[in-house]
Amino acid sequence: MITRVLVANRGEIARRVFRTCRELGIGTVAVHSDADAGMPFVADADAAVHLPGNTPAETYLRGDLIIEAARRTGADAIHPGYGFLSENADFARQVRAAGLTWIGPDPSSIEQMGSKIESKKLMEAAGVPVLPSWNGDEIVSGGRVASAGERIETPLLVKASAGGGGRGMRIVRDLDALAGEVAAAEAEAASAFGDGTVFVEPYVQHGRHIEVQVMGTPEGTLVLGERDCSVQRRHQKVIEEAPAPSLPEATRKALHEAAKAAAEAIDYRGAGTVEFLYDTAKDRFYFLEMNTRLQVEHPVTEAVTGLDLVALQLAVAEGRGLDTLEVAPRGHAIEVRLYAEDPAAGYQPQSGRITRFELPGVVAEFANPSSYGIRLDSGVGSGDEIGTFYDAMIAKVIAWAPTRDQALRQLAGALARAELHGLKTNRDLLVNLLRDPVVVEARMDTTWLDGADLSVLGAAPGGPETVEVSAFAAAIFLAEQARLSAPVQRRIPAGWRNVVAGPQVTGFWLGEDEVDVRWYGGRQLRSADRDDITVLDVDGRQVILDVAGVRRTFRIFVDADRVDVESPLGHVALTRRPRFIDPADQVAAGSLLAPMPGSVVAVRAQLGDVVAEGQPILVMEAMKMQHTIAAPYAGTVTELPAAEGAQVEAGVVLAVVTPDEAEGEQ
Repeated sequence: MITRVLVANRGEIARRVFRTCRELGIGTVAVHSDADAGMPFVADADAAVHLPGNTPAETYLRGDLIIEAARRTGADAIHPGYGFLSENADFARQVRAAGLTWIGPDPSSIEQMGSKIESKKLMEAAGVPVLPSWNGDEIVSGGRVASAGERIETPLLVKASAGGGGRGMRIVRDLDALAGEVAAAEAEAASAFGDGTVFVEPYVQHGRHIEVQVMGTPEGTLVLGERDCSVQRRHQKVIEEAPAPSLPEATRKALHEAAKAAAEAIDYRGAGTVEFLYDTAKDRFYFLEMNTRLQVEHPVTEAVTGLDLVALQLAVAEGRGLDTLEVAPRGHAIEVRLYAEDPAAGYQPQSGRITRFELPGVVAEFANPSSYGIRLDSGVGSGDEIGTFYDAMIAKVIAWAPTRDQALRQLAGALARAELHGLKTNRDLLVNLLRDPVVVEARMDTTWLDGADLSVLGAAPGGPETVEVSAFAAAIFLAEQARLSAPVQRRIPAGWRNVVAGPQVTGFWLGEDEVDVRWYGGRQLRSADRDDITVLDVDGRQVILDVAGVRRTFRIFVDADRVDVESPLGHVALTRRPRFIDPADQVAAGSLLAPMPGSVVAVRAQLGDVVAEGQPILVMEAMKMQHTIAAPYAGTVTELPAAEGAQVEAGVVLAVVTPDEAEGEQ
């Protein structure tokens, strides 16, 4: 019997495991880095052990420190969560050698499925459909396989053998670019997984990503249903749902049988996911990989089956049988991954403090909703920091309903009403995706978002009218707050002047755009530009306006210079603009700024180089992804303060490109 579980992970998955352990009466232990010391998952555990440092290599990838933490706290079992050491066979063996229970599959199973190259060979032998694959060197000029003379046609997909999540993955549409893309994929894979091995396979365009949840037991393999994970950005999942919609029943049954055959081929024990690529045009599917751990998207399977997958993992680890388990799927569940990222800027990860995070309609935190409702699996809350050392996911938000249409509507509504302040997120993109006809009609595929216009699909609701009215409400609120906090003469109305010479002006930034609000103070606050706005009330929390005969309430949240406005029209994030700008804060035209804190991993240009528009200048690495910084226009590199290996903060000037004279005259 397991009595105390150490979770060798962080964030929402650590909290998720702790929740089940508490319900089962099992003690819990957290491990944490310097940056994570104040995070919610640490407080959730009965005990916590500090792992000095911040980077994964210093902390969550140090198996020796984690096993020592288990010894110090009396933990008798280790749950790896997902990511980090969850699919590290050597670590699993070390856990067992230390006399601890490993809550996961046998190390040999992890090894067999750890290499995508070797696992495909194993699956082919077991009769599971697979795509052909090659290494980059096998494909010679002319697009043939050197060993067989077989003709290769594009598009091709370069993939990392040892990892996932879209890292080390490249689409190749021109064979002349194959060598360069293989080299880039190898570098990213080595950085993310410590293994730069990659392979090449045909790229199935417009395919769907279908995965099957299995639970291996001594009595045999249980199939707990399938999930659709086809909505992806940069090969990373955005929306997951169960069951997979618009799937022929014969295909669904064949997928389940193939997943069971895959698990039984390696005598699998515990929770695992067999992933397939489904070619809708041909109604054929192919094995992609098997994840020998709990998946990020496991909550949708829990919601439709009513099963607790972590509890089942613990049961298998204790050697208890699951032969009486009944799998009876019901309704539909959909999960979205809420990220700190800017979709319009190539999904660029964001870092900073979440000043407010409130989600309406949550009926379950980590557990299964018992009826209509929202489940929230979150690693952070109001006041917590999204750092640069780890993944930028804020939370997983899950909806369950009797039908798919109800689940889509319910989840979109909850996200639209969420109060999420402090940094850019993909919230608006998620809401728009859940309401998009492509998703509603289940016509999505893995490439759909690649060609989407994110300036439209990721746009906030409301448009210019919402911004104008919300900014006016913010300006009036700030003026009234300034009056109430004045040390003297608080009874004088906000913005009052003895002789009115002109309107007051409150300046904001909306992203990079300037927003000026012109208003008149006095006993009746009013807009200088619109006669159809009447201020009905202002208090310490909100502003009530009559806008063209419609009464609306605007809730205002102020944190330093940031002002967030919430209303039924949508969320508007403003930043107060100073009336006077310090010249020292200005940067030269053509400056390339670091979009986030991170490290410079490559410098692709030299001082004095003449560069073309879009030409890569530097490559940064942050949040486990590489980001290319390119020239904004044709010109000359006139400053290059950044150096390879340097750690830089957000906003630091990395390089300056001075435009060509002809460019500057346009």
